[in-house]
Amino acid sequence: MARSATSPAGGRNLLLGAWERLKSWEGLLLGVLVVIVIINSLQAPAYLSIRNQTNLFQLFIEKIIVALIMTFILINGEIDLSVASVMGLAASTLGRLYELGVPIEAAFLIGLAVGIACGLLNGFMIAYAGLPSLVVTLAGMIGYRGLAYILLEDRFIGNYPEWFSRLGQQPLIGPFPLALVIFFVLLVGAIIVLQYSAFGRYVYVIGNSREVARYSGVKVRRVKMALFIVSGLVAALAGLLYAARLGSVRGSVAEGFELDIITMVLMGGVNMYGGAGSLYGVLLSILIILNLRNGMSLINLTGHVQTGVIGVLLILSVLAPNLARNIQATLNRRRMRHLAGTLSEAQESP
Repeated sequence: MARSATSPAGGRNLLLGAWERLKSWEGLLLGVLVVIVIINSLQAPAYLSIRNQTNLFQLFIEKIIVALIMTFILINGEIDLSVASVMGLAASTLGRLYELGVPIEAAFLIGLAVGIACGLLNGFMIAYAGLPSLVVTLAGMIGYRGLAYILLEDRFIGNYPEWFSRLGQQPLIGPFPLALVIFFVLLVGAIIVLQYSAFGRYVYVIGNSREVARYSGVKVRRVKMALFIVSGLVAALAGLLYAARLGSVRGSVAEGFELDIITMVLMGGVNMYGGAGSLYGVLLSILIILNLRNGMSLINLTGHVQTGVIGVLLILSVLAPNLARNIQATLNRRRMRHLAGTLSEAQESP
């Protein structure tokens, strides 16, 4: 009979599992988050209020929505540098079509279709043409941004219907705006798919070894194609939500968002070479970056300084997990050599 979690043995197992989790990268992130929150709370007593925390999310909501799908892409062993440009292109498409007299509802749907088309193009070139995702999405980053500038040149397009602007700026459920509600829905769905579904297992297997996945019967091309299509769709949705929140768009919308998005994912413990990571770590990373940026604003650090700090975090988020893995591997090798030596001495002794 299996031992219940309420039995002494079951309780010990739960405690051991919690201890192992705390010793992991996610445990370290949790500790860093607690320190940042304590420091910020001492600087601003109202920092932990629901209103302030909601505002924190709202300022970066489009980035963290895209970070969810970027987690899938990186675990799969790929990268999508074009997400911010897709955001800008979708928003610019919406603005240009509305300027030409197209109803805002139709312009919104066409903007989503533009994101899907970008994802289809990226996915085909990567999954079927066999080109590196770094090269394809870098070209997309430049090309899609160029199209956004062609559509709007250097003009601002605004004066959207009041209901559309309210979607991005006013609370929808309690204190939460539409974009934040969408984020939480997508977060729950993403965790279920990545951590508890067959498709999620395929994402990990392909990230570990594409050849092993192929020999195991996984349809590698279809999985990669699906991921980039969803990436384009989610990026377009985030860009349109950004347009609603700002109330106007121009060709440079969301320019440079790639840095924050990729930093959130890599700092969450996702291996940049694929095959490892979880959305739990990414969520902790998102909370750290949001609270860190807010803390830097409290002490009046400029946006350029904040961007520099995020850049340093990106470097550390790549180096630290790799360094930790190398140290762990070295310690394991030493333990194995010590164990082998001990066994050898035992066999030689009379």
